[in-house]
Amino acid sequence: MLTTRRRVAAACLLAAVTLSVAGCSSDADDESSSDEIAGAGSGESGSSTPSASASVEKDAPSFDFPSDVEVAVERESTGDPTKDAVLRDVAYSAEARIEAFVKGDGNAANLNRYFTGPALTYWSKRIENVKEQELTSTGSYRYYDFEVTDIANGKTAAVRYCEDQRKAYSKEIKTDKVRRTQPSEDDFILTTLQAAKNSRGDWQVQTTSWKKADASCVQE
Repeated sequence: MLTTRRRVAAACLLAAVTLSVAGCSSDADDESSSDEIAGAGSGESGSSTPSASASVEKDAPSFDFPSDVEVAVERESTGDPTKDAVLRDVAYSAEARIEAFVKGDGNAANLNRYFTGPALTYWSKRIENVKEQELTSTGSYRYYDFEVTDIANGKTAAVRYCEDQRKAYSKEIKTDKVRRTQPSEDDFILTTLQAAKNSRGDWQVQTTSWKKADASCVQE
């Protein structure tokens, strides 16, 4: 099912993802030269998956995005309750990360709900660094091909998913200037991660890594 969330808030979003993960083509900084986030594990690999609309999911988070940002999450049910729960929360983690960049808040509630350990530390710092640079992002972000590639004792899981940033750009907060780039294969990012179930029942991302222009994610 395709769920597209649009909300009104201040500024835009995800400069850190555009700057440190994918770079939205050419806007990457030194962090993007590595396929692995500092302090994080490498995760596993795999292909498609998960779920349903947040409006019908129990205890679903709400996200607040600016009007010039679109976040599309594509996931289908696997038929396995545990895997579906993992993929649901991993999809939420992707949205939570964007929302935190929108707010420029490394302590955002949804970020803390769906990230923990090295992954939370890394993204919290990146959010603050990007905020200091007075940058944010604008445009469209699409997440797809979610898959649980390993699960152990119903408590830990390895997951992969793809991201399309061809229509996402960096934006200067003070001037609203959009730093447009030409779409390229580098705008397709494969994310692999390790997640663990907490006492509340949420699956939190603990470690994560990425690879730009991965063949399994690149589309026409």
